[in-house]
Amino acid sequence: MAVLEIRDLNSGYGEIQILWGATLSLEEGKLTSLVGGNGVGKTTLLRTMMGLTRPWSGSVWFDGKEITYLPPHAKAEMGLVLVPEGRQLFTDMTVAENLEMGASPRHARPHYTRNLERVYQLLPRLRERQSQKAGTLSGGEQQMLAVARGIMSEPRVLMIDELSLGLAPVLVLSLFQTLLQLKELGITLLLVEQNVQMALAVSDFAYVLSQGRVELQGLSRDLAQNEHVRATYLGL
Repeated sequence: MAVLEIRDLNSGYGEIQILWGATLSLEEGKLTSLVGGNGVGKTTLLRTMMGLTRPWSGSVWFDGKEITYLPPHAKAEMGLVLVPEGRQLFTDMTVAENLEMGASPRHARPHYTRNLERVYQLLPRLRERQSQKAGTLSGGEQQMLAVARGIMSEPRVLMIDELSLGLAPVLVLSLFQTLLQLKELGITLLLVEQNVQMALAVSDFAYVLSQGRVELQGLSRDLAQNEHVRATYLGL
């Protein structure tokens, strides 16, 4: 069953259209990847889904209810959570304080202690750094904290924009393993990722976005074997 559906979404900035009739759905408990090159509209799609960018037309449905024009905080209260590109942490606050901010949705507050322990088990380095200011963390640690802050929001659907951008391969591998652990916890995941090979390796289903349009979709293992995907996105 689809927990989140995007139907014929058109969006952009000013007079420039970025998304052209984008349609996709997320099956509950599955990890879905949205892949494509730079500037094809992946971030715009996430921002429009979250309500940070107003859609021109089309609709967003969550649990069978239309939420297209709800403000971002209302969507977060329903369990739709975005880990944005660039992390957007509170750099002058400690790791623990950033995590506490993540638990601000009303439905997340009763689960604060459980989620905090869950975060520290998944990403033990954050426990070691809990008193340290977020701005002093390494890039990899900041990305861990951004994901952890999303987990603290008790998400039904966790959307992550560019998980691996600018990170060392060993950290990338660790973060992708964390995604698989989150899926085991029953969290529905949408991963926007330039590292197509890794994204297809860990996800169940994938969409290929090109010039603001969904060009291909299917089981990740099938797309990984698709000659067009391999030539265009994997360089094989």
